[in-house]
Formats: sequence, C-alpha cells, structure tokens
Amino acid sequence: MDYQTLQAKSELLRRMSADDFARLRPHLASVFLELRAPLETAGQKIEAVYFLESGLASVVARTSPATEAEVGIIGFEGMTGSALVMGDDQANFDCYVQSTCEALRIEAAPFVEALEDSPTLRSFLLRYVQYFHVQTSYTASINARQSLEVRLARWLLMCSDRTVGDRLMITHEFLSIMLGVRRPGVTVGLQMIESYGYIRARRGEITIRDRDGLMTLARDSYGPPETQYRRLVGDLGSKHPARQERPLV
Repeated sequence: MDYQTLQAKSELLRRMSADDFARLRPHLASVFLELRAPLETAGQKIEAVYFLESGLASVVARTSPATEAEVGIIGFEGMTGSALVMGDDQANFDCYVQSTCEALRIEAAPFVEALEDSPTLRSFLLRYVQYFHVQTSYTASINARQSLEVRLARWLLMCSDRTVGDRLMITHEFLSIMLGVRRPGVTVGLQMIESYGYIRARRGEITIRDRDGLMTLARDSYGPPETQYRRLVGDLGSKHPARQERPLV
C-alpha cells in the first residue's frame, strides 16, 4: 500500500499523539467495506479493529436469531474493537456495516501490542470508549421513553454527523430493524417528518433538508452524548472538506 498518498480521515487517528500514531501506522491497511459486512460477532474473538473514514457501522444487540436492534452507531468519529481497549478480546455485540465504508484496518495482535507498549494510547482511546458508553446508554433510555418520531429525528441527526453531505442511503426495512420497530411504523414516521419539511424520503434514500427542524423535533434526545464527545475527544472537524488530514507517511 502506498502510504505516501494515503490520508487518515479518522478523527481518532488524527487526534492521537504522533508517537501513538507511529506505532499503529505500519499495521494499518486501507479497506472498502460492503453493506452488511460483519466487523464483530457477539461472543467471538475480535480479529481486527476498524477506524472508519466514511460510511456507517451499527452495533447491534440480538435477543433472538430474528430479533435485533441497534444500540450504537460508529462513523469517522470512532472505531470498532472497544473491548480490546478495555482488556477483553471478545465482542459483546454484533457490529456490521450499515452504509458502505472506507476504513483503516489493523489486526488485533499489533493493536493490543501498541496498547501495551504505549503510556498514552489506551488512556486516549478510553476517552472514546467512555463517550460510546454514553451514546449507547442514551439510546437505551430514549428507545424506551420517546416516540418514534423523536427517535427517528435523533437517528437521522446522528447519521448526518457521521457522513459527508445531506443524503443518507438507507431503506425503510433496514431502518425498522435498527430501531426495533415495524416497517409500517417507520414509513408513517418518516412521512410525518417529511410533512414538516425536515427531510425528503425516497426509496432507499433520505435527504435532510432542515437540520435545525430535526433538532427541535429530537429535543433532549439529541445533544448530551455529542457534548461528551466534544469534551472527551474534540469537535467533529471531518464534516468540513477543508479539514486537516494526517498523512500516513
């Protein structure tokens, strides 16, 4: 792989110390991940860590072979393999690609070795793990207490934070799985939000037209975890095309 031309667009890779980045750099491989590609499987050893650069991955809790619901979202702000950072080698949940991704992949063994060798890498990544714990905790609370419209608005905002542009490539069926609700309910919810002028929904595609309107609809369900990310890691600069990228050289 030509490290002279590759740029790291991952927020975590861009923000870690130069020494820690240098430890990981020789082991990073650029990969393209297709829709539904498995990144982790609950109860199985974690084979690799992915620092996403585009697209989205869903962390999913499965209560039966036919029943699953999303508990967390990962985009260019984050990474998979949180259990490795905390000293475990097994995944607690399934994690798979929700929207096709570009990512930098590192095998579990050199990643763990870097965690053990560095005096700062684990503590830095634990800040992200703490944020992700906050995100999943809020998701559980909101899914139990808020209306479907509020949950949809929050989910759309979270996806928008992690993608470039205003278009989200997602089907109603997949969205119903992620939110743990019936597909007709998702369709009605999206139609209501579209009637407010906040989005435009087409088959397999949702375009955000009024982000402020979505934030008003989402109310307190959106914001606190994002505040914690800014506190623990930093602002999401990757939403802006002119951001500073860290070259892998």
